[in-house]
Amino acid sequence: MRFPASRKIHYDSGPNLTPLVDVVMVILIFLMLVGSFGASEHFLTSNLPIKQAGTGQTHPPAGWVADTALEIRVDPRGAGFEAVAGRIRVNDAVQLENQLRQMLEQFRKAGTPPEKVQVIISPGKVVRYEHLIRVYESALSAGFTKVAFATSH
Repeated sequence: MRFPASRKIHYDSGPNLTPLVDVVMVILIFLMLVGSFGASEHFLTSNLPIKQAGTGQTHPPAGWVADTALEIRVDPRGAGFEAVAGRIRVNDAVQLENQLRQMLEQFRKAGTPPEKVQVIISPGKVVRYEHLIRVYESALSAGFTKVAFATSH
């Protein structure tokens, strides 16, 4: 006597390998991305010639004087900004320009040429970009030639 169930075909498929293939593909993609980004970080390219011996630390020439630093701190105030430079505390770009002109004149009277004064604009963490540009333009309009930006304070 034969049973009808014995005529059915039985597939012995074994364990399900689909999750294993998925995990291996994710790891493979991750390693490919890390490998391509990590290769460019080993060396910085330079156009300077390679020398076997260095010159060491050089000393500035005799009579060299470092630039005088003038820091302008820019903080947000309501819809505008507040710029603080030494004893100057203003909320307007025009007022800042006038005050910076007076400071530049004081530097000249003290014997410091304008090209030896470096203005450093130090923004607060949430200062709007347009306010920084107004402060930058005010410093340039006042007559300062060296104007730089610092990281936020």
